[in-house]
Amino acid sequence: MPLATFPLLEVVPATPRSRLVTIDVRHNPFHFLPGQAVVVGAHGQTERRPYSIACSPERLFETGRLELLVAVEDDGDIAPHLRSLAPGEQVDVEGPLGTFVFPKDLPQQHLLFIAGGTGISPLRSMIDHALRRSALLDLSVLYSARRSDEFAFIDELRGHAAAGRLELHQTVTREDSSAWSGARGRIGRSHFEPVLHDPAATLCFVCGPRAMVTESVATLVGLGVPEEAILTEGWARP
Repeated sequence: MPLATFPLLEVVPATPRSRLVTIDVRHNPFHFLPGQAVVVGAHGQTERRPYSIACSPERLFETGRLELLVAVEDDGDIAPHLRSLAPGEQVDVEGPLGTFVFPKDLPQQHLLFIAGGTGISPLRSMIDHALRRSALLDLSVLYSARRSDEFAFIDELRGHAAAGRLELHQTVTREDSSAWSGARGRIGRSHFEPVLHDPAATLCFVCGPRAMVTESVATLVGLGVPEEAILTEGWARP
């Protein structure tokens, strides 16, 4: 994979359990497909880890900012290979890599994006790309998080929903507050039925913990989505 070195712009909280890492690529063009990832670490260090790119190619072209959503460790901080970096310091970026990408040709008009936790990262890239590509696409998002304050990019997604650009559904799995009035529980059939309007003509993108991805695929197939119309990326929990 190609390797390049860029300056770190900032690391800011996205949710209590994730950070948005922004890398300055203005002076060295970086090309990728929506949904792809990069492998990142401090310059010159051997330890690097893969992260999905959280911005679309179009957004990166406009801003010169490569955005990564990074989950925090058990101690509440980001991983050691990025922890000590300050804005302006150099990071090594390998990639892009990955085959979980938004297709060039879209036979389906209905698109359903299913995210678990930081699985929203590559889907945000795809969603922004799709919204710029055509106003005729019918987009729905089903987003699961542990608690109501752990939905990354939620203001952006709600803005799209309020403008009628997509349909947004959220569910929480561990919320213990009565203030949350939305859906609860792990993503399952009851969550899919309201967002799956035409199963046989819907292209689905599923990203999150491997168990959620596996269960989602089985449920979608059971609801009539062709298996070849379900694109997935999953990972095992640490």
